[in-house]
Amino acid sequence: MNIEKFQESMYQLVVETSTNLPKDVRRAIKAAAERENAGTRSAMSLDTITNNIKMADDKVSPICQDTGLPTFKIKTPVGVNQLEIKTAIYNAIAQATKDGKLRPNSVDSLTGDNSGDNLGGGTPVIKFEQWEKDYIDARLILKGGGCENKNIQYSLPAELEGLGRAGRDLDGIRKCIMHSVYQAQGQGCSAGFIGVGIGGDRSSGYDLAKEQLFRTVDDVNPHPDLRNLEEYVMENANKLGIGTMGFGGETTLLGCKIGVMNRIPASFYVSVAYNCWAYRRLGVAVNPETGEIKEWMYQEGEKIDFSQPAAQEIAAAVEATAEQNVITLTAPITEEQIRELKVGDVVQINGRMYTGRDAIHKYLTDHDAPVDLNGQVIYHCGPVMLKDEEGNWHVKAAGPTTSIREEPYQGDIMKKFGIRAVIGKGGMGKKTLAALKDHGGVYLNAIGGAAQYYADRIKSVEGVDLMNFGIPEAMWHLNVEGFTAVVTMDSHGNSLHEDVEKSSLEKLAQFADRVYK
Repeated sequence: MNIEKFQESMYQLVVETSTNLPKDVRRAIKAAAERENAGTRSAMSLDTITNNIKMADDKVSPICQDTGLPTFKIKTPVGVNQLEIKTAIYNAIAQATKDGKLRPNSVDSLTGDNSGDNLGGGTPVIKFEQWEKDYIDARLILKGGGCENKNIQYSLPAELEGLGRAGRDLDGIRKCIMHSVYQAQGQGCSAGFIGVGIGGDRSSGYDLAKEQLFRTVDDVNPHPDLRNLEEYVMENANKLGIGTMGFGGETTLLGCKIGVMNRIPASFYVSVAYNCWAYRRLGVAVNPETGEIKEWMYQEGEKIDFSQPAAQEIAAAVEATAEQNVITLTAPITEEQIRELKVGDVVQINGRMYTGRDAIHKYLTDHDAPVDLNGQVIYHCGPVMLKDEEGNWHVKAAGPTTSIREEPYQGDIMKKFGIRAVIGKGGMGKKTLAALKDHGGVYLNAIGGAAQYYADRIKSVEGVDLMNFGIPEAMWHLNVEGFTAVVTMDSHGNSLHEDVEKSSLEKLAQFADRVYK
């Protein structure tokens, strides 16, 4: 095989997967946007999502800044050198990272050091299989950390919140899947997709679940029981009212795919792999002799161009409603300004903000801040950054990360440094909510996965601190204009996330006694 050509093919696969959402996913998102009630927070979120998809197309830049852990599934004809393939993939991954198509995400689990090129022990994941066909089938999924953290595994029988006992039968499996959608809320960047693996052991069950995510959104399960279960989940999960980003709404789930394997008598696992709306997986058929791409997969049917008139009409209707009540904030923000905000307000931020994720929050617990954070805004974001020849940094992608990871630190840090606003996605818990009320702070929910939309709002990079933590975890000083987010936790003790979780639990409980057949 021409290994250099194969490496180029793998590079193309990585870039396309990161920047170009598959046709079947686009159609699902378009259907959700048309279904949503105009003028709602969920409709506004879907508008932002569709704009982001178009911007990623135009710029050939990452759809979401969290390009996740690249996972390849490779099927090769007998006799193909898999060691050469692995080396070519490593080189393609490193080049794509250097070019800003992937964020450097490979971190040493013991030292916390970022390799800088997405290579390291266990990264990327490459799973090989031999087959009798005469071409190489190479598929890639980029699954970000926010949705990966909402994966869940059940060991049956089990007691499930809102649903009661789940036994070792189809009805118990049904309850597990419904519960998996409920527990994700908006933290996994809903509306999402789920792959479900029934059976196996703890590791093979998760492998089977993730394998389901390589199916097309509109395929039909050949197993009648699983087909019926998929249809049931798609119909009823969207009755939970969780909605896009967990804001409430008509669409919570965009796809459900279920697979089954045998198990040992003592164990009965139901494993769920949750994927965000930025469902990035593509595949190619490669000639094993020339290394060239013969065919792209997941390209059947209509490709939705979100710059087309129909999509623009949806976006314009939502934007017109959203612009009616937008509150502009410029840091430093006063406590009085924060106290005037309430849940549901749409805020636009101008001026300076600072990024801060897990490493920064842990650092600030025990150290002074490198900058004066009094009255400032912290953005839970791990951007994709590139440095030009003059040494200037440029933002390539910059959407929000899942905020709940910072729950142990956030309230204390806001009080310690006088921070007035935190931006992230998915909301935070009771400790942070209490601190917002006591200190005079606010939580702003940005649209998860909208990395191009928010990168466009960042006009310049003014500096960076703590680069020893790596690009995603450093504290970036950003100058922003028109950075839009929604108040979902205010300084009066109100939390949209608590409200949606409570109402969705009540709706989930309605499915407890509906025995599935």
